Amino acid sequence: MDKTENSIQETINKAKAGSQIAFSNLLDTFWNDVYGFQLKRTENENDAEDITVQTFSKAFDKLSTYNADYEFKTWLIAISKNIHIDLVRKRKRNVLDSWGNNEAVQKVLDDAPTAEDRLITEQNLAALLQHIKKLKPHYQQVINLRFFNELSYAAIATELDEPINNIKVKLLRAKKLLAEVIKKK
Repeated sequence: MDKTENSIQETINKAKAGSQIAFSNLLDTFWNDVYGFQLKRTENENDAEDITVQTFSKAFDKLSTYNADYEFKTWLIAISKNIHIDLVRKRKRNVLDSWGNNEAVQKVLDDAPTAEDRLITEQNLAALLQHIKKLKPHYQQVINLRFFNELSYAAIATELDEPINNIKVKLLRAKKLLAEVIKKK
């Protein structure tokens, strides 16, 4: 089959009309593109083939939604990519669900800090604040706004009425000076 845009569009129109030969031609024309794309993503021949089959199945079911303004191959690859993402999410969910009944795994997965962890964090934070207080006030201010108030560079620039590049430089210098203060400890 000639891969020109017109002949592909004609084949798509015939497939929309229900022609099995047109479906077969589309499958033959684009199979290697989709399969190759998935083989690179999954690095597994079985997964690549399964996803490619699902891609064509879904594409043929939804062929009426295809927008001819875009390349058919691009549309197929987008469908294929989404199917792969769904598969990965499903597998992760299944792994977590299968681990969910195991108490030892639950303890590992439970990342909530213990009372001891909170105490250590508070002590480290107190020490860090003491180090920050050794910096000049304008450096203390940018560190506070960026890391404790979690403001963006643009928000800090607005707050301090300074250009954003000044804020970036000031923050970089403040972090370097803070690192030196901590090393001297």
